[in-house]
Order: sequence, then structure tokens, then C-alpha cells
Amino acid sequence: MSPFLTIIGIGCIVVVLILARGISLMGRGGVEGAKKSNTMMKWRIGAQFGVVVLVVLYVAFGGGRP
Repeated sequence: MSPFLTIIGIGCIVVVLILARGISLMGRGGVEGAKKSNTMMKWRIGAQFGVVVLVVLYVAFGGGRP
């Protein structure tokens, strides 16, 4: 397996962990919980964008070819 795929996989796990943390903070309620949840969701968007860019680069450079 390509090391690039490993990095993409780790990035996906990071996105899921950030998402879970943001949802758990949102579930606490209150103004402070909402602020922290919003911050976590901003981090998730950035991490998700990074993973999408890595996937596009992987495909663009022929990483999916046998």
C-alpha cells in the first residue's frame, strides 16, 4: 500500500474524531458548548478540505492505476 494512502486514511480518522468531539460539545448545550462546538466544526472543515485535496492529488498523479 502506498504511504500516500496511509496519510489519507489517517486524515480521515482525524476528521471523524474532530466531528465526534464537535457533536459531543454541541450535546452539552449552553452558550459555551455552542461556541466550542462551532470552533471544532471549523477545524473539521479545514481537515476535511485537506483530505479532499490529498485524494484529488493522489488520483491526479495516477495513484489509482495498477
